[in-house]
Amino acid sequence: MNKEVNVRARPAAIVLTAAAEARIAELMDRAPEGAIGVKLSTPRRGCSGLAYSVDYVTEAVPFDEKIATPGGAFYVDGGSVLYLIGSTMDWVEDDFAAGFTFANPNAKGACGCGESFTI
Repeated sequence: MNKEVNVRARPAAIVLTAAAEARIAELMDRAPEGAIGVKLSTPRRGCSGLAYSVDYVTEAVPFDEKIATPGGAFYVDGGSVLYLIGSTMDWVEDDFAAGFTFANPNAKGACGCGESFTI
């Protein structure tokens, strides 16, 4: 008996806006030799406990989540995925600053400067 199984694609842990994807493409265009993508992690630091960190990555780690973007691979640290599920990552530029921003429904609070958050 041959039973067909429908496997639904799992949604990505986070959503990247078009501006974030464009910024990842820019970063990958000038990435150092050996970089295979850009990786988001949430190291412990700052006054609220966790911070967002975006860095180049040179090798895939088995438990990291890989999200394909038009400009290159975007990885989410496997240990950070639970803190980021349902988040939206954007790239914002104005006259005074530029950077990735995060709308994270899991964050229960953030420090006054916006550099760190708590779950």
